[in-house]
Amino acid sequence: MKIKQISVFLENKPGHLNHAAKTLADAGINLVTLSLADTEQFGILRIIVKEWEKAEHLLKENGFVVKVNEVIATQVRDEPGGLAEILDVIEKAGLNIEYMYAFTFRCNGEAVMMFRFTDTDAAAKVLTDSGMNVIGEIDLFDKSC
Repeated sequence: MKIKQISVFLENKPGHLNHAAKTLADAGINLVTLSLADTEQFGILRIIVKEWEKAEHLLKENGFVVKVNEVIATQVRDEPGGLAEILDVIEKAGLNIEYMYAFTFRCNGEAVMMFRFTDTDAAAKVLTDSGMNVIGEIDLFDKSC
């Protein structure tokens, strides 16, 4: 149920994001979703790709600083209170969210959110035990959820 996410550290200068994107595109690696956070000096590009090991290798080979983390994708009711419902479960379990972002596609008519937790295994168990649909790699990449 955990998904590998690649974090790419980029200088906040023109062309650096494009270089990373082209490196992946030239290798035929499709971005399933991404998040970009920045400061004045640097940015962190977080990406989900099916071929994460190949992407990690290519990016490192091209001079990028890369880190792989485990994240969790879960369905969220796409209506007022949908996110709050999941956040209530997470708060009651005492779990900490480091960051989160949304996907651009829906799963069974619902939104999909990506979460990075300090304890990924505990989070997956709590969410699953609470009846939340935690999405695995196969469902995510095949969009068959």
